[in-house]
Amino acid sequence: MSKTSQQNSTTDASGASVIHTQAHSSGLQQVPQLVPVSPGGGGKAVPPSKQGKKNSFLDRNSDEYRQRRERNNMAVKKSRLKSKQKAQDTLQRVNQLKEENERLEAKIKLLTKELSVLKDLFLEHAHNFADNVQPVGTETTTTNPENSGQ
Repeated sequence: MSKTSQQNSTTDASGASVIHTQAHSSGLQQVPQLVPVSPGGGGKAVPPSKQGKKNSFLDRNSDEYRQRRERNNMAVKKSRLKSKQKAQDTLQRVNQLKEENERLEAKIKLLTKELSVLKDLFLEHAHNFADNVQPVGTETTTTNPENSGQ
């Protein structure tokens, strides 16, 4: 028993080609297959930069494939090194800022202590000065008994 097949192609209302396949001597049903009329017929628009790349699959043993892989591997290494360096720089900056913050806090403590000492000295001096000076208008006059008759 020999199998022969025949194909008829028609275009439907949407512009797609419909291929009808008839198989003789087989009890199989006919199944229509939809095939786009043109490669760009309908669907999403593909940017020109990616049109050629979409349908071209490179053989894994080809020179072009190996060159692309090598360039990609180098780009990945470069990107990872850059990321690692950035993380190290950030960590170093954080440590510098922590040290500077500790120094500034120590300086604040020292200056606060110095302010407290100077304030106490000032208040003590002001208190002693107030004790030695009598207010104006309350001065006592001493009379000399020898001069009182004159």
